Amino acid sequence: MGFFNNLLLLLMSISLASACDRCLHQSKVAFFSTPSSLSSGACGYGSLATSFYGSHLAAAVPSIYKSGSGCGACFLMRCKDSRLCSQAGTQVIVTDLNKNNETDFVVSGRAFMAMANKGMGHDLLKLGVADVEYKRVPCDYKGKNLTVRVEESTKKPNYLALKFLYQGGQTEIVGVDIAQVGSSSWSYMTRNYGAVWDTSRAPTGPLQLRLVVTSGYDGKWIWAKSVLPADWTVGGTYDSGVQIDDIAQEGCGQCDDQNWKS
Repeated sequence: MGFFNNLLLLLMSISLASACDRCLHQSKVAFFSTPSSLSSGACGYGSLATSFYGSHLAAAVPSIYKSGSGCGACFLMRCKDSRLCSQAGTQVIVTDLNKNNETDFVVSGRAFMAMANKGMGHDLLKLGVADVEYKRVPCDYKGKNLTVRVEESTKKPNYLALKFLYQGGQTEIVGVDIAQVGSSSWSYMTRNYGAVWDTSRAPTGPLQLRLVVTSGYDGKWIWAKSVLPADWTVGGTYDSGVQIDDIAQEGCGQCDDQNWKS
């Protein structure tokens, strides 16, 4: 436990360095014409991404992508052209890395059009790039638990790769441990890329997971006591039995006053 507790403190300090996700930010947003450009992205969600938030997908700059820990984060954004755009805006989920520093996000065409006033979506698309304001918000999968998928790269009996899906709340998974159900002998997993974690020391039998989740200065353990059955299969998707509903607790200083005004 000592090692993992020290790791928790370290990862919480890293999260502090990138705090204030929930503050209001000003930037520009461009779009991809097809969601497939984003579903094949750096987070590794593949075709599953098109089922997230009505294919309102986003590629985010490195400061938001956060080497993969930002995968699955949800953001509310709206464009600032009141003639074309609604005050409500739309919500997007991070599924890819945006390497172009001219915009904070590149979103799916569907998400881009969703920022528009009724009947103005195609007019907004003609702009190509829109001035926006955005802030991070909790993800809500309406009754779905945090889910893991066993990746095709898995090679029994030792190598196991898991992808995390439907992560709720406004948090980041920054550490994962795995053990046989009923055992206190934990092995750590490492982030391979995006939302995919792996280990070359996979235990046998039914498996449990222990996660470190951070949100600003706050951090906690999440214990999923029975995730993979003894007969788990490559390509299988499994309900963890838990969900994360925490929201950011960081103190954002001056930007605390920048509220989302409807």
